[in-house]
Amino acid sequence: MTLIELVKILHKKYPTITLSAAKSYYWSPTEKTVFYQESDSNEIGIWTLLHETCHGLLEHSTYESDFELVKLEVAAWERATELANELKIVIDPEHIQDCLDSYRDWQYKRSLCPRCDLGGIQINQKTYECIFCGSSWHVSTARFCRPYRLRQTS
Repeated sequence: MTLIELVKILHKKYPTITLSAAKSYYWSPTEKTVFYQESDSNEIGIWTLLHETCHGLLEHSTYESDFELVKLEVAAWERATELANELKIVIDPEHIQDCLDSYRDWQYKRSLCPRCDLGGIQINQKTYECIFCGSSWHVSTARFCRPYRLRQTS
């Protein structure tokens, strides 16, 4: 199956979700649109389209913590696997784990204390606190950037 064939199937099966060609893959809850790379017709593109479509089917919109974001990603991949099975598509489980690992690694790096390099806990969307030395630091709300940690000073 090609990506374009899958787009047609998904459009027919889920008419409330718009599918639109773009420069990258993502789900926009405000536009109720899955954006995809039309020129990307390999199996990873197909798997990614299924994954992003499942964010829409699961009505994912916002998250309050890094942990919650990882949970949304897991749920979207679980639903994508079910949808793939319905469509006789096999998603490589190693690919799913690689994608989830990228989020888990991102979350782990953000949670490391810049003062003592031990683990902290997230207290709000932009702030972590170290459970060992008591330091707190700010992190970006961006998901796709290097996990900078700006230590708060008293």
